[in-house]
Amino acid sequence: MRRRPIVARTFLALACLGGVALHAPALHAPALHAPALHAPALHAPALHAPASRAPVLRARAPHARAPHAQAPRVPVSRASLPGSPAGGSGYHSYAETVAEAGRIVAAHPGIARSAVYGTSYEGRDLLVVKISDNVAVDEDEPEVLFTHHQHAREHLTVEMALYLLHLLTEGYGRDERITGLVDGHEIWIMPDLNPDGGEYDLAGGSRRGWRKNRQPAPGSSAVGTDLNRNWPYLWGCCGGSSGSPAAQTYRGPASESAPEVRAAADWVRGRVVDGVQQIRAHIDWHSYGELIMWPYGHTRADTAPGLTRDDRAAYAALGRSMAAVNGYTPRQAGDRYVMDGTLGDWMWGTFKIFSYTFEMYPARGAPGFYPPGGRIAPQTARNREAVLRFLEYSGCVHRIIGGAARYCGAGEGPAAAPGRRPAPA
Repeated sequence: MRRRPIVARTFLALACLGGVALHAPALHAPALHAPALHAPALHAPALHAPASRAPVLRARAPHARAPHAQAPRVPVSRASLPGSPAGGSGYHSYAETVAEAGRIVAAHPGIARSAVYGTSYEGRDLLVVKISDNVAVDEDEPEVLFTHHQHAREHLTVEMALYLLHLLTEGYGRDERITGLVDGHEIWIMPDLNPDGGEYDLAGGSRRGWRKNRQPAPGSSAVGTDLNRNWPYLWGCCGGSSGSPAAQTYRGPASESAPEVRAAADWVRGRVVDGVQQIRAHIDWHSYGELIMWPYGHTRADTAPGLTRDDRAAYAALGRSMAAVNGYTPRQAGDRYVMDGTLGDWMWGTFKIFSYTFEMYPARGAPGFYPPGGRIAPQTARNREAVLRFLEYSGCVHRIIGGAARYCGAGEGPAAAPGRRPAPA
């Protein structure tokens, strides 16, 4: 297998068990110092990386296999959280999310690593977790990104991130399908894009219904930017966001003005290697509506510049396939309502990353943004098959419409070689 050595890339194996930080074995790279965090302190080990990007051929490192299959568990909070959406019955605060991710990484150091890719407006660390075999190596494999919690009140999406972390790590070596997907991909999970907003939403036991981040708007007493209207692709173009700082969909004074958006966008840009974007597919998790949506959001048209008939057909086919197994409704984003400056439009419009938005439970009405904690397990597990199906097609989504020969690269099978996407007709 061809591998790309890691260059200027930091991973830290985090755990906060009894206040003790657990570290992955040291790699070779510059020392990383984590910024101030409103949670248990995280300490990064010194990492070292080779200077060359030339492919390195090495034998695959063996991984221990469990003696028998065991269904991955759905995480539940260890203690009641004052101010959680359901009065403490299973939701994770920001600090608990960081600690739980740390425990997962510490328990599976051969396939999971985490890093801090930026800080929020209030200084909280923004975490990304990588799951892959040979996790310390930047391999020449299709990459997939899951993002969660752009909107503060959508706490169920953080639980979805933790479910995925458990599913992929605990299923590895026990479930043949999951093992193959982890072996063949580099999977990245950003569990909390908006920690400041999430903490504010539930502060003091409240349910504020807060959507935005906590960054003051310049020249106004209003606070907060809607992160999912702040991305730079056709920002503010089409009446799908607001220029009023008090509005729920305030797009900010400029694209990427929100530090949380800028940090995530820079990280995605950093996955361009030798001029080729390595991320092939992406899901952005939201609630609620029970929908699977795809670009574009800034127009109601099925096709638009940069989105061909084949692209739209592939999006729709995989969207419908996933919806068939989780019971959601598949639709193009703009068919719901026009929205501009969204993450999904930016991912596709800038990099041609197949980007879906999942709107989780409920379909409508009560319980709205605050489902009882007892709904966490069934509503996260509900997406298991859809996520696995997504991963199976993520290397080249055009395969689902029979487009492998045209779009996936000769002889590449399920996962096309990076960058081998011909100019669409």
